[in-house]
Amino acid sequence: MRIKEAVDLFQEVLIYGTERVIKSVDHPLWKEYSPEQIQMLKLIGKEKRVTSARLAVLQAVHKSAISSRIKKLLQKEVIQVVQTADRREKLLELTDKGQVLILELDQVLTDYIEKLMSENIADEEIDQFLTIFRKLKKIIKMDGV
Repeated sequence: MRIKEAVDLFQEVLIYGTERVIKSVDHPLWKEYSPEQIQMLKLIGKEKRVTSARLAVLQAVHKSAISSRIKKLLQKEVIQVVQTADRREKLLELTDKGQVLILELDQVLTDYIEKLMSENIADEEIDQFLTIFRKLKKIIKMDGV
């Protein structure tokens, strides 16, 4: 039962926490880019170079949704297509502008979450949170998906 409660809490925090952050962060970048575009940029940044098919898997959406997001991000010049030796495979990577954007988005999010947590959560609880989430990250690392 405790595992079910943990899973339920994790899902609620993920779903409703994301919604709260989106509604509460008051910054022009959060109005210029959709949450899905921001997530895609972060994934491309983590993966370094990635195919649109992999992005579709990671974002759990159809390739057509990914194509639309890619088109918009290409127009904003925050990602670029990289040709590989295999002409059929095209990889996406962040441009310099995209890397700067990710740093700015991360800072805005960090500032918001830090304020939220510092007002409501003790330092030792944050240490416990970090310990647990580091373990979870190792357990569910999705290399090769």
